[in-house]
Amino acid sequence: MEKKDHLKEIVEGCLKGERRSQEALFKQFYGKMFAVCLRYISDRDTAQEVLQEGFIKVFDKLEHFDFKGSFDGWIRRIIANTAIDTIRKNKRSPFLSDQDTDFKQDAVDEMVEKEIFNTINLKAEVALEAVSKLSPAYRTVFNLYVMEDYSHKEIAEILGINEGTSKSNLAKAKMNLQRILKEKYKNID
Repeated sequence: MEKKDHLKEIVEGCLKGERRSQEALFKQFYGKMFAVCLRYISDRDTAQEVLQEGFIKVFDKLEHFDFKGSFDGWIRRIIANTAIDTIRKNKRSPFLSDQDTDFKQDAVDEMVEKEIFNTINLKAEVALEAVSKLSPAYRTVFNLYVMEDYSHKEIAEILGINEGTSKSNLAKAKMNLQRILKEKYKNID
């Protein structure tokens, strides 16, 4: 409870325009939220810009947070959506259509998951590095599905794509992760 009360004090200070409270909130969530940005945007400078833009939105919307849910989840969603908006602005349509799906979804998912997640005990840094090498479309869908726990239907709505495109991009993201990791670690087989 003490931690939640402290956070509530910081938020109330932010709402009053207190710079120290704003700085405290920024410092408290900077690391976690920068990691969220890096999951979507591989360029550190751009990720930093997205983070700052996201925090501006957090401060603008702070009065709407009611402390009924997780503040961490609330802020993460704002930062992730800011990253997605940035990807949308930078690329008109980085998402593939359903028409380039020429494989069995379940077989690919099973093979990739066995290769990547069961055979290899990856550290978080190695996994993030591999994810950062994915195309923006694949990286975004992968992050939303795997890291943020969105359904394919929700991803389709967020990104303005078909549900099948979301599934296709996830499968291809996993295949590309496998390829990236095999190239980096030749002895993975």
